[in-house]
Amino acid sequence: MKNETQISKKINIHAPIVEALKTAYDNPTYQFHIPGHTKGLGTLSDFRNLVGKKALKIDTTDEFDNLGTLNPATGPIKEAQELAAQAFGAKKTFFLLNGSTIGNLAIAMGLTKKGQKVIVNRNCHRSILTGLIISGAEPLWVLPEKFPQWGLWGNVKAQDIERLLDENDDVSMVWITNPTYEGVVSDVKAIADICRKYDVPLIVDEAHGCLWNFNSKLPESSLKLGADIVVHSLHKTGGSMSQSSMLHISKDSKISADDVERALMLLHTTSPSLMLLGSLDASRAHLQSDKGQRQLNRAISNAKYLRSEIDKMEHIHQLKSDFGYKTDVTKIFIKADGLSGKRLESILEIDFGIEVESASDEGILILSNIGNKRSDFEYLAQCLHKIDTHDYKDIYYMENKRHMPMLTPIIKMRLRDAYFSEKEIVPKEQAIGRLSGEVVAECPPGISILLPGELITEEHLPYLTDYQTIEVLK
Repeated sequence: MKNETQISKKINIHAPIVEALKTAYDNPTYQFHIPGHTKGLGTLSDFRNLVGKKALKIDTTDEFDNLGTLNPATGPIKEAQELAAQAFGAKKTFFLLNGSTIGNLAIAMGLTKKGQKVIVNRNCHRSILTGLIISGAEPLWVLPEKFPQWGLWGNVKAQDIERLLDENDDVSMVWITNPTYEGVVSDVKAIADICRKYDVPLIVDEAHGCLWNFNSKLPESSLKLGADIVVHSLHKTGGSMSQSSMLHISKDSKISADDVERALMLLHTTSPSLMLLGSLDASRAHLQSDKGQRQLNRAISNAKYLRSEIDKMEHIHQLKSDFGYKTDVTKIFIKADGLSGKRLESILEIDFGIEVESASDEGILILSNIGNKRSDFEYLAQCLHKIDTHDYKDIYYMENKRHMPMLTPIIKMRLRDAYFSEKEIVPKEQAIGRLSGEVVAECPPGISILLPGELITEEHLPYLTDYQTIEVLK
């Protein structure tokens, strides 16, 4: 198999939005339009010096400087989306602002209706649930495998999807998350085959898998495995700026791209940031470039190096692929004997100046990014070796706080009906036995603890340590 660097040499790297922004920068005009800071001249000097004058000069929105429009896409923006579709193997790609959240909202608004059933994994991102509240569709929960020794949700099993489809003849779509936040990968091919058998579309929130299509050492993208729509958070691991993402419709999908686009036009800002759109264009082009390919190969190599070092440790362990599921090598979830994840996180940050992606009850998540150097991981490995060989006392469990919701929901009322019902606010201890009136889903990872219409029990209290009150139905 040819490696990715060899493949990238055959691609003419072209970033139309980036090039249009450069042209606009090189050919300044007299500006009598938004944004009102007028190329940075009308902003606080400390801020201007911090972000740079050039950045503010290209902070513009669509319809100006021959940059095209976002909704509907025209000019360089349209061309950039077409190039992204080619790069990811999609029939149609939409650039998203406000992160993958807006893609999930558009999918729910554009493709589901009130009363329809949607099979959703319980560990989905809260934006999917927000979309279902808006549309009125009802989640039909599929519970992924649980990894109790790691305190994590695992892979979605194809047979569980088929069972729900067999038991419910009115399912409008299957909507799964792959990979999980911690990098656990489900058998999307098997799930897609089942969805085709029952003639229902498969939507995959692949927010954390945007790199997969650019390196054969990573898992296969759901776009190639039979999904109808895939959402990617390029800002998470792909190198674009925060809150910029993409939504792809697969080449074989029967889903109407027009329905999705109409929903996006309702939801998207009418003043899209060309800096964010340009960063999406740049991210795609960079991942296809020789340098981007080298950096992606290095990210994989760095992750393997760290994993090999962890295997030498006595008290620190890593989540690895096991029977029935795979993992993304660049997402390293580790735990330490006798330490909670939050305690391990604080040790790394306070004692060693290291910030990790997240920490939960059992462990921490480390990302091997395309921008990391090998020296970053050598230092991290040295620090973990020190922790492994020293006696750090865990004081965190004394707080009786939990972070990764692993509870099976007790649903008493439809999601949308409960959300719009009359409510009251009560102390959380008095909420036991009542029905939740709000979405409780802490980020990261944005997985639901409670949803409107679900019964509140004592088991929820350790997840609500930071809450003094909670909204319940009257």
